[in-house]
Amino acid sequence: MTSTFRTLTVPLDAETFPGGLPSFLVRDDVLCWTRREAGLVGFGEIARFTATGPERFLEADIWWRHQVLEADIQDSVGCPGTGPVAFGSFAFSKASAHESRLLVPEIVVGLRDGQAWLTQLTFDDGDLTEAGARAALERWLHSTSANPGTGANPGTSATVVDDPVPAAAQAGGAVVRPLPLAAGATLHTGSLSEEGWMAAVAAGVAEIRTGALEKLVLARDVVATVPTGVKAAEVLRELSARYRECWTYGVDGLVGATPEMLIQVEGRTAQARVLAGTLDRRDADGMAGSPLEFAERVLAGSEKQRHEHDIAIQSLTTQLAPFSEAMNAHSEPFILELPNVWHLASDVKAELAEVEGHVPTCLALINALHPTAAVCGTPTTVAGALIRKLEHLDRGPYAGPVGWLDAAGNGEWGIALRGAVIESPHTVRLYAGCGVVDGSVPETELAETWAKFRPMLESLGISS
Repeated sequence: MTSTFRTLTVPLDAETFPGGLPSFLVRDDVLCWTRREAGLVGFGEIARFTATGPERFLEADIWWRHQVLEADIQDSVGCPGTGPVAFGSFAFSKASAHESRLLVPEIVVGLRDGQAWLTQLTFDDGDLTEAGARAALERWLHSTSANPGTGANPGTSATVVDDPVPAAAQAGGAVVRPLPLAAGATLHTGSLSEEGWMAAVAAGVAEIRTGALEKLVLARDVVATVPTGVKAAEVLRELSARYRECWTYGVDGLVGATPEMLIQVEGRTAQARVLAGTLDRRDADGMAGSPLEFAERVLAGSEKQRHEHDIAIQSLTTQLAPFSEAMNAHSEPFILELPNVWHLASDVKAELAEVEGHVPTCLALINALHPTAAVCGTPTTVAGALIRKLEHLDRGPYAGPVGWLDAAGNGEWGIALRGAVIESPHTVRLYAGCGVVDGSVPETELAETWAKFRPMLESLGISS
């Protein structure tokens, strides 16, 4: 057995899976990063790296670069996401006991800009052939899989269906089928009760008014119990069909659909999508004008919401600037319309600077950018300490980076929002957070968390 990666990437006919990548979400242990019909899905695992602590991003970066440095790569497609690929999920906090991880799958299926491909990865010495790669994919698609939660039973059968493409995906996402409610599903209080969490918000506002910080992001958790079983593949398919403008992710039991891109790197170009400022779409019921006009009036016209958004943009651009030759961002935020909420959003684009002939890797950028004000607060050190004091919660991978990278340094890393961790075959821990600034009202922030829980609750078949 060789000690280096060997990979083979061959083209696929994208027209043979009209539902796009969601049609491959048929196993509960699938690795997933999709938006609309495009992205990457992975099957199996040939290597894994884990780390904790403040150096977790740099340690993972060094490990990955070592793995791909001498890799034997056969790639007839040659675009971002081909060749060796690792999926990753990192803890939000440097103090978290949760292990950050990079996972290298055996099989990857990719789709972007109408181009599709299949990659097989191995450490073995045997020949890599297109026929062998296709056969390996078929084995993964039609075998059984364990639920990816920490308490998973290896004998649990996969969520494999005769027609794996959701109706919404087949119709281009225009129609969303009604969800059956999960029989007997229940919700339980997480680390703090609603009253306890609102008290934490009030304490955060009091700290902000002392001038110690400008913004604080406080998260809370709830636990869902589903007696009929949590099927990760079904959750991912529902999220990808309903939240097409988000990036649906699945990595080792962490599942969700994030609207926020921490960093996307393609060659020397880096891009990010920053969100801050949220409005529940249900608040528009009965209001004058169109729903979008209502959102523009309440979000874009709110000094509080604009202030929160400006802090988030400033946080990202300040941290990204040392790595960039040029950078531009929207002068005015736009309204991002999602099925559950509206957000104030801004896109940032930067041309990365070369240092000794190389641009920084995804993980090097993440090490500098995370955590942003959008998920922590500002100043970061003050906000981080206050989060640990008030939340009574180890966020684990929630609000941490999640995504993928390839051997060339390309990658996409979102912030793990609108998500949950599958803790056992019947138990899921859901997370949601809110930006707290001077003027935040605890009851309003609590209602916002329930709006942000809605994507996962719906995908689990729990009414909200």
